[in-house]
Amino acid sequence: MSYALLILAYLMGSVSTAIITCKLMGLPDPRTTGSNNPGATNVLRVGGKKAAIITLIGDMLKGLLPVLLGQALGLSYGWLFAVGFAAFLGHLYPIYYQFKGGKGVATALGVYFGIHFWAGLSIALLWLFIAKVLKISSLAALIATLLAPLIFYFFTHSASLAGGMLLMTGLIWWRHQSNIKNLLAGQEGQIKINNQDQHNDQ
Repeated sequence: MSYALLILAYLMGSVSTAIITCKLMGLPDPRTTGSNNPGATNVLRVGGKKAAIITLIGDMLKGLLPVLLGQALGLSYGWLFAVGFAAFLGHLYPIYYQFKGGKGVATALGVYFGIHFWAGLSIALLWLFIAKVLKISSLAALIATLLAPLIFYFFTHSASLAGGMLLMTGLIWWRHQSNIKNLLAGQEGQIKINNQDQHNDQ
């Protein structure tokens, strides 16, 4: 049953909320406009707040629901992380879209909430606070996910779970290579709505 849940989680993660939302709302394909990334920040840029919120919630649910199902089945932290990680990989490398997906922050956040609510809430609030103050979505995501392993260790005292979160953080940072380069060069754009800025994404 656990292995079947891994497959289900990957297939759920592979569904692109951004692409589906934009198509249903008559918006441009997020893969061909803005930063060309199928994520909530780019949808905010090209389609506005409503489309971005739908995308954000959908991407979070892809990570949250499989983990909650694992919780209902009484799976251990190790298995819960494996299930969440499968959904996360589905978002990054979706089978339905030639394995070209988003950067995984919202889906990771759903996984965080599914495994431990208070850890997930702490990371989410940190993300929102930094984004509100600095108005740079990628920087908020990078800082929040960097601290995620420490936050999980604080709440769970599980070194293996914290290590798993560190792996997820590494992949998120890998997917944000262009954003990191822009940040170091002082060229990363701020959060904007309906703007064709090619930077600041997640």
